[in-house]
Amino acid sequence: MGRAIDPKDSSLYSFTASAERRLLWLLAFTQFTVIMDFMVMMPLGPQIMHAFDISPAAFATAVSAYSWCAGISGLLASTYVDRFDRRSLLLTMFALFSVSNLVCALAGNFEVLLLARAFAGLTGGVMTSLIMAIVSDVIPPQRRGAATGIVMSAFSLASVIGVPIGIALGAHWGWSTPFFLLFGLTLVIGLVARWLVPPLTAHMSGALRPFSRALPDLLKLIADPGYRPAFMLSFSLMIAHMMVIAFISPFLVANHGVAPASIAWMYCIGGIAPFFTSRLIGRLADRYGHRRVFRLMLIVSLAPVLFLTHLPPIPYGAVVMFFPFFMVAMTGRMVPFQALLTTVPRPQVRGAFLSVNSSFQSLGSGCGAWLGGMILSTAADGSISGYGTVGWVATALAVAVGIGSARVVPWSSCAPRPTQSTPTDAV
Repeated sequence: MGRAIDPKDSSLYSFTASAERRLLWLLAFTQFTVIMDFMVMMPLGPQIMHAFDISPAAFATAVSAYSWCAGISGLLASTYVDRFDRRSLLLTMFALFSVSNLVCALAGNFEVLLLARAFAGLTGGVMTSLIMAIVSDVIPPQRRGAATGIVMSAFSLASVIGVPIGIALGAHWGWSTPFFLLFGLTLVIGLVARWLVPPLTAHMSGALRPFSRALPDLLKLIADPGYRPAFMLSFSLMIAHMMVIAFISPFLVANHGVAPASIAWMYCIGGIAPFFTSRLIGRLADRYGHRRVFRLMLIVSLAPVLFLTHLPPIPYGAVVMFFPFFMVAMTGRMVPFQALLTTVPRPQVRGAFLSVNSSFQSLGSGCGAWLGGMILSTAADGSISGYGTVGWVATALAVAVGIGSARVVPWSSCAPRPTQSTPTDAV
């Protein structure tokens, strides 16, 4: 189905157009389950907080547990992700991820839920970086923005289909029901992946260093001056992202009287537009430059963020109509940013780089949710205060990332670095 080519080339495989589309959409649906597993926790916040009698800060800890563990597992994965057939690793991690959803659904107290979310993060963190590594291996840079848009449309699918269904199920049959649904979905998608995904071993054509060099090479990869700005910007952007997103549902329920079941409609309608715009923005990024489109979408996203975090008393229908603009802006800035990052590493360490980068994004997500939870407080009447401050901090961080993106440089435009200073074939 695919053939190995020169590892210095921009793509390691040659797929037919139909095979490429099938693979991309399978990866998108795989990513859909990972994103839904993470996203559904946030709109279920009011039910979970009530069921376990916990504060916003404790709920933020549960959200952060997933992200922090995803970050740690991603860092560890970077030491071995390029040593195995990507197909085998994908199927193994997805099976473990499926089990994590079952454990989460069966959690009978907050401590077990916390452990289950940590286990889900350990597996989901590897999945995210592995999916992006496959995209980077299969798709050449000139079409990688559009391909990234397809895979990231999983965010919209999760918003339009997964999260609303999860919220509705949680509202009628308990907060654990969405995780039972995820367990069933992952079983089906895993079986399809086992049949559809071919062996993906072209990245292993070069000689591998001894495994004893894995940790030193990982540290060199993180410290590499050509890669370090990308890692730091990914970390910062996800802090800005999750500070706001993690508390949308608790804020609307507590401060604006929105019923938890009604949140489903907001996510459903809000996610329809990004499903189409993600691919459009990806194509625009391919045409006009990943960095340029990222900066433009980042600027566009600032107004919706500040409006949402300073939301005045408006009818629920107006909130529903506004939410698509918020979702398009937030998703739209991530598509060109992710595409830009795939141009940074050399092909031989692409999987390791994306694993480390995914780890920094996960750690940033965890820190963002945790920081937002620390800023917020619950008043005597049950309302949540401090969300406006969260919005201003997130805006400042996003602007800093936009400015700092000038330091993210594609590997093809850099002069070759000495072999001894870079873990080029390390992991």
